[in-house]
Amino acid sequence: MNPTHRKELMIRIISDTSTLYSVSEAEEKGIYVSPLAVTINDTTYEEFNDIQTEEFVDLIHQGHIPLSSQPAIGRVVDLYNRFPEDEILNITMADGLSGTYQSAILAKDMAKDSERITVLNSKTLCGPHRTLVEHAKHLADQNHTISEIVSKLEKMIASSRSFLIPQDFDYLRRGGRLSHLAAFVGKTIHLVPVMTLTKDCKQLCNFSIKRNFKKAIHEIIRSLEDDNIGEHHKLYVSHSLAESLAITASELLKEAFPHSDVIIYKLSPAFTTQGGPGCIAIQSLSME
Repeated sequence: MNPTHRKELMIRIISDTSTLYSVSEAEEKGIYVSPLAVTINDTTYEEFNDIQTEEFVDLIHQGHIPLSSQPAIGRVVDLYNRFPEDEILNITMADGLSGTYQSAILAKDMAKDSERITVLNSKTLCGPHRTLVEHAKHLADQNHTISEIVSKLEKMIASSRSFLIPQDFDYLRRGGRLSHLAAFVGKTIHLVPVMTLTKDCKQLCNFSIKRNFKKAIHEIIRSLEDDNIGEHHKLYVSHSLAESLAITASELLKEAFPHSDVIIYKLSPAFTTQGGPGCIAIQSLSME
């Protein structure tokens, strides 16, 4: 067939439930996600499909220790093969915080016509990850090419900041997401610790230690001010069933950055496994 007569490929945007989208919610927006999994009380669940955060936290409070894992590689391969005639951009959660990125690469090698598949490491998770995926879909709908979309997203990714206020360091320590020093400090203090992503976005490290929650948020605000947060930024407060703390953080952020959108999300079971019940995440992302 003459190449000039080939069907124009549609771009499909694929991700995982780090976006805090369930499979059905994502598909309503024309986005396709593979679910992260959690194991607790000897049973494995796909988050959002099989278990919600409230039920999951109840099991934790009963004394069961949770584990999380990336989407099953077979599920990712099936998702790639679902659209054999289309280009695919898979935007995964941060490599290092999960094996999701590496699994997406392996699945690409197993899929049909793998050269049509691009895998992008978002170097973030949750709120910013969700926005990156939504923006990729918007750009695809405007007929931008894969390379144009990736170029735009990489600029946004470079602007992302993430902070975590955990309630229990054991969750982070078990998941290997803390440096040894951070884990030691977290276990020996009784103040409010703030963690942040390392420069390579693969681990959490100590950012600050404050006497109370509001002082911790103000310290985060000071750091964000150094980034010149403005109207082109989105701010995110994500929580694991700690709504009152999330509202407090949101109000402080809105006061400090009145021209920025501040969005509150409830964390999924997989991220409750990582940060523990009651954890709060504060994140930012530039839309420019």
